[in-house]
Amino acid sequence: MRVAHLSLRDFRNYVTAELPLEAGANLLVGRNGQGKTNLAEAIGYFSSLRSHRVSNDGPLVRFGEQAAFLRLRVEANQRTVLLDLQINRDGANRAQVNGNSVPPRELMRWFAAVAFVPEDLSIVRGEPSVRRRFLDDALTSRHPAAAGVLQDYDRVLRQRTALLKSARGRLAQIESTLSVWDEQLVSLGTQIMLARREYVADSAPHLVESYAALVGEDHHPRCGMVESALGNVSRGTLPVADSVDVSRETLESKFRETLALVRGKEVDRGMTLAGPHRDDLEMSLNGLPVKGFASHGESWSFALGLKLALAQVLKEQSSAGDPVMILDDVFAELDSERRSRLMRSVSAFEQVIVTAAVESDVPSDVEWHKVHVSAGTLSTEDLSL
Repeated sequence: MRVAHLSLRDFRNYVTAELPLEAGANLLVGRNGQGKTNLAEAIGYFSSLRSHRVSNDGPLVRFGEQAAFLRLRVEANQRTVLLDLQINRDGANRAQVNGNSVPPRELMRWFAAVAFVPEDLSIVRGEPSVRRRFLDDALTSRHPAAAGVLQDYDRVLRQRTALLKSARGRLAQIESTLSVWDEQLVSLGTQIMLARREYVADSAPHLVESYAALVGEDHHPRCGMVESALGNVSRGTLPVADSVDVSRETLESKFRETLALVRGKEVDRGMTLAGPHRDDLEMSLNGLPVKGFASHGESWSFALGLKLALAQVLKEQSSAGDPVMILDDVFAELDSERRSRLMRSVSAFEQVIVTAAVESDVPSDVEWHKVHVSAGTLSTEDLSL
């Protein structure tokens, strides 16, 4: 899979932009603040329907406009697909595939990308919410239908929590209604837990290989899910789930037990205390937690290894071919050896898109197709149009 062309109108700092791209290594180069990341962001948006830089779509629309228009021409298996997206400042977004209107989430069935960005370090060093977002993005990239389950769970969670807040300390008044929301929370939450477990298990061998490729050593990188639905959340110590060999019925039963156990605390505090919205991804190197023990270089390598593992999982399972690899200003964060190792790792994919402020940040032994970016203006060099 590769992007043949990107067209933008009223997206970020671009009034209009036309960006042709080639198979292999593409380099978008220009000083900071010129619009390189905006191009990478626009391409990545088609694969996840959200930006890694902002929490809502408003900032994506150029100042003074009400909508941004994005078009991506994708080539996969000798077939060309035209994807259109209208991002609205207010109201729902709109999408088309080959001129036919579709729900926006349908775009994820036609295009997959894995983005490496400076913010990825927070997957390792940041809060649990960042790791949950990484996992859920991985689930939707792997199975776009998972987006619907995640949205339904979030809706049930909000409504259940609102009910708890409305009756703090008065359990008897909401018991029957709360039981209805419990069943929906358990059903949807268990689906998410099983999907996360399956992904962590499937990506595990790729994480080991990717990390070793980046650092030249096997530091035994490991991941496991820490699931609030499996233990007494009030104690603050939760079991790590290493196995997917557990039935849905068993997980649902344990989830119900945990909800019953914390029922009083939930009513007192007005919040839902158990479920995948409170889970975490535990990461370790050589048996020690990455967070708090790993060096800066090890943390970066682990974060990059997670993304490379995701790309390998998608590559194995996608009938459309490799995901597009996007490296947005990542090389500046790495030493020369890790730059070379990372580039060798991603070069196995059909298309790589790299942004850099200066060319010296990227490996010089690569045949780059270059695009220079300056104040929202694009110019090509050695690029076959």
